[in-house]
Amino acid sequence: MSLKFELGPGRMIGGSNPCFIIAEIGQNHQGDIEIAKKMIKMAKDCGADCAKFQKSELEYKFNKRALERPYTSKHSWGKTYGDHKRHLEFSHEQYRELQKYAKEVGIFFTASGMDEMAVEFLDELDVPFFKVASCDANNFPYLELTARKGRPMVISSGMQSMVTMRRVYQTVKEHNQNFTILQCTSAYPLDPEDVNLCVIAEYQKEFPDIPIGYSGHERGISITVAAVAMGAKVVERHVTLDKSWKGNDHEASLEPSELTELVRAIRLVERAQGTGIKQMLPCEKACHVKLGKSVVAKVAIPKGTVLSMDMLGVKVGEPRGVSPEDMGQLVGKAVTEDVEEDGSITPRMVDVYNNKG
Repeated sequence: MSLKFELGPGRMIGGSNPCFIIAEIGQNHQGDIEIAKKMIKMAKDCGADCAKFQKSELEYKFNKRALERPYTSKHSWGKTYGDHKRHLEFSHEQYRELQKYAKEVGIFFTASGMDEMAVEFLDELDVPFFKVASCDANNFPYLELTARKGRPMVISSGMQSMVTMRRVYQTVKEHNQNFTILQCTSAYPLDPEDVNLCVIAEYQKEFPDIPIGYSGHERGISITVAAVAMGAKVVERHVTLDKSWKGNDHEASLEPSELTELVRAIRLVERAQGTGIKQMLPCEKACHVKLGKSVVAKVAIPKGTVLSMDMLGVKVGEPRGVSPEDMGQLVGKAVTEDVEEDGSITPRMVDVYNNKG
């Protein structure tokens, strides 16, 4: 297994590669394929890497009684839950049309397969990767079937425990080396107190050989940006064209201006993360020249005097002298020329001084 792999053709994730940003359209398209296309175009225009939907074969995802139960929510598109879901579900042919449109626009296209038959269809559709929704993270027959397909997998972990996620990791790993696990809390919208970003670090320790990511349902973008700063290599956020539309997910979704700002902020944070190597950078040289401090003489020191710590002080000096961090190396050494009080002590003034440069 590797900390980086190709999630879509030509697009690596993990390591030093840019965070992969998934715009989760889900079912925020209102069951209208033209709105769905507008949302795909919006995701591309805002800078996201992938437009993602949710595909269900309803008779395989729900039992009959679940589909027949009355659904009187303000978000309902039908009298029963089945009618509601059928309104929002695109046909196979419509999925092919959306996939074609996404290719024309130039953005990756995939979906969460919400049941085993949906996974079979998405495999036939040749999506770049499978997304596993939180509700299927503990569905081990489903995970095994999906992993055996050999496509990369992005697995959300809402509603699960670490014990379960260890088992998820082992189950998928047995059949598929290329997957990532996303920290997720399944609440819409999600309160900051329940985000639990620290799980990202725990996942990084538990599963050190796969990229870790974040799927967020909170309002705004700040928490998702923080997740990237903590090392998330994939992020997923629900998107919408209008938060006031009917549907449970809209309130926890990002409108176009927010998605644009999220992408901009993530790319800015990535630029700021650097290499992890602590050293003086070229951009700091001017400040160092102007304000960097040197060892100076607290008193006048005649030529030949052996230096002691009480003779030495630290100030911004002109000319630049020995660095304060090397002051201890001067003690016990003799000066080779007179040093005036308050004058800089330069390397050439000290006998056998081992200058660090």
